[in-house]
Amino acid sequence: MARVAQGSARVTAAADNPAVRWDLYCRVIDNHGDIGVCWRLAADLAARGERVRLRVDDPSALAWMAPDGARGVELRRWDDPPEDPGEVVVELFGCDPPAGCVERMAATARPPVWINLEYLSAEQWVERSHGLRSPVAAGPGRGLQKWFFFPGFTAHTGGLIRETDAIDDDFAGVERDELPPGPEAAASVFCYPNPALPALARDWPGLLRLCPGAAQQALPAGMPGTERLPWLTQPGYDALLRGSALNLVRGEDSLVRAIWAGRPFVWQAYPQHDGVHRAKLDALLDRLIAHAPPGDTDFAPRLRRLWHAWNGFATWPDPTAGPVWPDWSVWRATCRRWRAALGAAPDLVRRLQVFVNERR
Repeated sequence: MARVAQGSARVTAAADNPAVRWDLYCRVIDNHGDIGVCWRLAADLAARGERVRLRVDDPSALAWMAPDGARGVELRRWDDPPEDPGEVVVELFGCDPPAGCVERMAATARPPVWINLEYLSAEQWVERSHGLRSPVAAGPGRGLQKWFFFPGFTAHTGGLIRETDAIDDDFAGVERDELPPGPEAAASVFCYPNPALPALARDWPGLLRLCPGAAQQALPAGMPGTERLPWLTQPGYDALLRGSALNLVRGEDSLVRAIWAGRPFVWQAYPQHDGVHRAKLDALLDRLIAHAPPGDTDFAPRLRRLWHAWNGFATWPDPTAGPVWPDWSVWRATCRRWRAALGAAPDLVRRLQVFVNERR
């Protein structure tokens, strides 16, 4: 897969929002989603004129994810010596910055705005938790204030990461739309371990583009109708989604990119042993289905069955009993309508900038 250059059209910081120093902290837990979200945030902040330092415990994935770096983003390792903090500190997903860095924050005459950027969820409780203050009562940061910032899908959340060129239908790599998809149609597959993969491979009529990880591990090398992809740059992955008829995505970063691609997609939530991820799945699905054009009573139950089957909450649809896939024209229209509604709202970086300005 060829690399696709990062778009150059960007929004600069507004005149009433002069550039400030942002310190971002990230711990890579697994699956590269942590560093993926963090890098997009860092690059987008810098593209809008902010100054960014990113401190991460394992930057190795950036070698293929962002090999050219990003202008305005300085990379630090987790155990590098502490520095004087910037005006804003953002810890990704409750990672807790190193104690020495927090000590520097507490010793500053004007402490930074300290934000805990949490995981994305479509659940209702996010609106109640977004923007709450959490006084630090112990440790090197005692006396400081931390603010919870929740990405989300409504005006009462932190929004979604969206670069100014994220919604781009004028793209040369987009394949011919087929309704329904036929042998020329391609589907991208990025997933956690998933027992439904063989059924997908059986029932998808075209090419399966398998991203590294569980998809390639589950299906044999050289299997007809499959293509095994290398690790892609972030712009390269975004191009893959825009150029596929169907996208199967997982976690947070690839979900948001699938939304901006405007193509039919199926999401796999991060599996949890107690099954609580079903609530996250249904909350997201409800928001998507709410944008379906009126009149098709079969679309919502078929889509829900497919998503549940991909996540292990239902059996895979039997192709001898009826269509596996929901009505393709309705599915595509639903994704485009939801994308348009989300794209009309302020994005996450803009909401972060406003949030910080109100608290500085």
